Amino acid sequence: MGRLRHLVDAPWLAARLDEPDLRIFDCTTALLPAEPGAGVPYTVVSGREEYDAGHIPGSGFLDLQEELSDPDAPHLFTVPSAEQFAAAMSRHGVGEGTNVVLYSTSTPAWATRVWWLLRLFGFDNVAVLDGGFQQWLAEGNAASQTAANYPPATFVARPRPHLLARTDDVLEVLERQRATLVNTLSEELFRGDTPSKYGRPGRIPGSVSLPFDSFLDGSRTAFLPAEACQDVLQRGVGNDTRIVSYCGGGITATVVDFVISALGLLDETRLYDGSLSEWAADDSLPLERG
Repeated sequence: MGRLRHLVDAPWLAARLDEPDLRIFDCTTALLPAEPGAGVPYTVVSGREEYDAGHIPGSGFLDLQEELSDPDAPHLFTVPSAEQFAAAMSRHGVGEGTNVVLYSTSTPAWATRVWWLLRLFGFDNVAVLDGGFQQWLAEGNAASQTAANYPPATFVARPRPHLLARTDDVLEVLERQRATLVNTLSEELFRGDTPSKYGRPGRIPGSVSLPFDSFLDGSRTAFLPAEACQDVLQRGVGNDTRIVSYCGGGITATVVDFVISALGLLDETRLYDGSLSEWAADDSLPLERG
């Protein structure tokens, strides 16, 4: 099987930098501990400063929280409206006839989150750079400090609401058990052994543990080969692709959605966008520990 679908490597991208329909974006974001009493689980720091210091030539920057999240939502990284998302993509030159490549300078989960958002709003001409910016540099490619200047486009949002789960959908899963709830956080957070930045520790009852980094190699920036990813998925959920994935804020859970789609499996995955940031904050909703 080789490499997962939806992935491209640095040589592939280096050979195509001059293609006029190509749109490359750095999606890097960082999470820092929140100040006491801030009322949020963490402080979001844009990766724009790193991008300005050096990036893949011709690439632009997408600010996930500021541009591609609902500014009025009570939780960080909430899915934006179709209108907000379409306006942002149009400003960045993404529209019909363009091809998008996403990357990060850290975990690929930032790139897979934007991949998932594009898919949610009906855009499929998108790939993730395997190994991200680190691999780009490691293979001897140059960096640039010149920001991209893509011409504006018209992005037409075609929402796919079946890819998105809300709290009521998760409660229905708990009642009817017609899907597998997949927690992509670490084993320690899954068990509730350590304090959680999301509030009450633990997991949604009945969840299985499938840490997102199980699909990554030792660098934690590149994916395992497709065969190994399929083995990890099989051990975690068996043959069930009726999955509702979640994490802390809807970011690392997109790695599982990405892998399932990239393996070409029957894809009935949904992302619980609010994840534990929403669930754990509501004392009326159950959590398991241990």
